[in-house]
Amino acid sequence: MNEQITRISEERLREAFDLLMRHVAAKNADGWIVIRNDAFWSVPVTSQSDVYSEPPELTIGTVSDAWRSLEAMVDDEGKVVGYGFVWLAEVIRAIGAESEA
Repeated sequence: MNEQITRISEERLREAFDLLMRHVAAKNADGWIVIRNDAFWSVPVTSQSDVYSEPPELTIGTVSDAWRSLEAMVDDEGKVVGYGFVWLAEVIRAIGAESEA
């Protein structure tokens, strides 16, 4: 297996996120993003980067569960965990898919 390392600038990541959020805001004047498809197939995080093997299992996730977890962290910073990026990614993926629908 050939491991490749990708370096991501925090500043550029913020710029990309801000740019995309401005794009979403321009399309949603009322300040709400509507996700029509809540459920999605999920590959367990421990299997996602092993692209040379079939995932051992798929699970079902929901955007609403990911969003509730993110809101809990926002409401109580003591609940912040690194896995929050996974929940955020699930929400962002749903927004991106909704934008293309």
